[in-house]
Amino acid sequence: MNFVTLSGASKMVMIISGISSGGRIKRQDDGDGGDGEDQSIDELCDGRPPDEYFRLTTEGDCRDVVRCDQAGENGVTRLAGVKCPTGLAFDIDRQTCDWKTNVKNCNKLESEYIVVEGRSKDAGPRRGCTKSGLKQISCPSGLAFDIDKQTCDWKGKVTNCGKLESKFLYIRVNRGQAMYTKHERSKVFKKGWRSCHRRWAYPVKEDTHSRERFASRPRASEAARTRSKFSPYDSSNLTEPRKILPILKTDEPVCPEGKLSCGNGECIAKELFCNDKPDCKDESDENACSVDTDPNRAPDCDTTQCVLPDCFCSADGTRIPGGIEPNQVPQMITITFNGAVNVDNIDLYEELFNGQRQNPNGCQIRGTFFVNHKYSNYSAIQDLHRRGHEIGVFSLTHRDEPKYWTDGSYEDWLAEMAGARLVVERFANITDGSVVGVRAPYLRVGGNKQFEMMADQFFVYDASITASLGRVPIWPYTLYFRMPHKCNGNAQNCPSRSHPVWEMVMNELDRRDDPTFDESLPGCHMVDSCSNIQTGEQFGRLLRHNFNRHFNSNRAPLGLHFHASWLKSKKEFKEELIKFIEEMLDRNDVYFVTMLQVIQWMQNPTELTALRDFAEWKEKCDVKGQPYCSLPNPCPLTTRELPGETLRLFTCMECPNNYPWILDPTGDGFSTKK
Repeated sequence: MNFVTLSGASKMVMIISGISSGGRIKRQDDGDGGDGEDQSIDELCDGRPPDEYFRLTTEGDCRDVVRCDQAGENGVTRLAGVKCPTGLAFDIDRQTCDWKTNVKNCNKLESEYIVVEGRSKDAGPRRGCTKSGLKQISCPSGLAFDIDKQTCDWKGKVTNCGKLESKFLYIRVNRGQAMYTKHERSKVFKKGWRSCHRRWAYPVKEDTHSRERFASRPRASEAARTRSKFSPYDSSNLTEPRKILPILKTDEPVCPEGKLSCGNGECIAKELFCNDKPDCKDESDENACSVDTDPNRAPDCDTTQCVLPDCFCSADGTRIPGGIEPNQVPQMITITFNGAVNVDNIDLYEELFNGQRQNPNGCQIRGTFFVNHKYSNYSAIQDLHRRGHEIGVFSLTHRDEPKYWTDGSYEDWLAEMAGARLVVERFANITDGSVVGVRAPYLRVGGNKQFEMMADQFFVYDASITASLGRVPIWPYTLYFRMPHKCNGNAQNCPSRSHPVWEMVMNELDRRDDPTFDESLPGCHMVDSCSNIQTGEQFGRLLRHNFNRHFNSNRAPLGLHFHASWLKSKKEFKEELIKFIEEMLDRNDVYFVTMLQVIQWMQNPTELTALRDFAEWKEKCDVKGQPYCSLPNPCPLTTRELPGETLRLFTCMECPNNYPWILDPTGDGFSTKK
């Protein structure tokens, strides 16, 4: 796994008083791993900053480090021990706990990159440089480096991006400029800081031209009054200030090659359009950024370049993968649920997926659960995963502000989705890397920022974009090329750029009671959003009609997406769904599968006649056995992020110190024992 979200402080769970000054310690020799000489604590801590963590031995599980602490009685120096949580190891170079597979220096006693004031020469190299020069250390994507705490942390928690260095430790340096040794450090330019980049924290020289250009930029009210042949306006929404649009289509080129025209006639580089930073003086370069208007949008589908297993597209989205004839395509049905898994719905899931209902290949039917954190029972999620169901993420906070999701920054999506995955993996003990799907709360897609984050964090697919009800349903597709349908919904923010992510598109359901007679009605993407469905009989007709729509056309996967509370609101709804499932399983061409299993089939299209031996669908085919634990820990927890609330976290794992939340997704905090 490549995502590391926690600061070093939040990962270290225990500090204990160690040996005080006066004692002697046999420290392992860092060179050959053999016995080292006895050293006193004063000798070990001579010139060593109190922030630096180091090992006394390389034996053991790589979790234990110590630091020099002068906070003891009478100022006596002592060694304070720190231990990473189970499953993590201490990265001696980055000075933080990380997943053990990511730590490559368990054989080192101390870092080579710590800057130390007044350290004796024979204490070894401790600057940010080695014999080969300065070494630049980067934080994981989405995090920033806290120069005072000397650790990577969420960007929202780092308040010192304007500082080049801490009193003792790492030096911050300019991208693309010389890295100076300590006595030359005054040469480093200290003005003009930008906010922390999501991957790096760089100082930049003040750009006088940019500052003057910004100062001369017309205010919105002035821009709204500016009308000329170069300043077209967007008047589609009269309740908001009208936006100046760039001039992208002209009879004759008005700008040099590689440049496009702003609304005021200014020419700027094409790649500067729609980069979330106004570059035109009238800011028009950020006002035409939809799937259809973004000058840097993904290209139209090119089937000569887009080939399976990595890419799939078609002009209208209806093409069957592999060119298989429809009558040889399995009709895949995906049953998905959104929201927390807990005592309110566990019984429903047990009844639907009782282990007795099997697909034609002899494997149990599967579902996909997009879980959000609050109120979830992680022991139940762990058992759903054990039984072969897919777990995806539905956000960490499920914040009740649709615009927060639509306009969310890269860091917002990172904290919500990668943070939610970290919580699920830790407290549901999912260690196989199978949490790869995302669904946006309220299905409010976050545009390019959401999908940039997903690509960086190795999420495989999104399941939030809806396709309007059409004559033929749409197959899932990759976003390397332009999406094959309109962005559905007035407030949606669909991705316009190219992204290496699958979209498990949600085809709208036809909710008409009698499709042969009733007039057209808008489709519904979630079953419970079909507001005209009031009885079990109506629900049954909805299921069968939409099955036939898919089965009798291109057999694109049929998605049945629910909130569990709707199925439980009326007993007849649940009974009708079970009746439909059993009716479908009497056939030999219908499979109830997970979202990931759909992608697996699309990457390797296999005809019905050979599907019984399709290896990708045989994993966890028929799961037996008992849950991991029958009595989970009912951890009563609080967090400073949710003041006044005590929440229970049910898990088979060890209880954390705090309730996991957006800034502390493992709940470890930083606890001290004296």
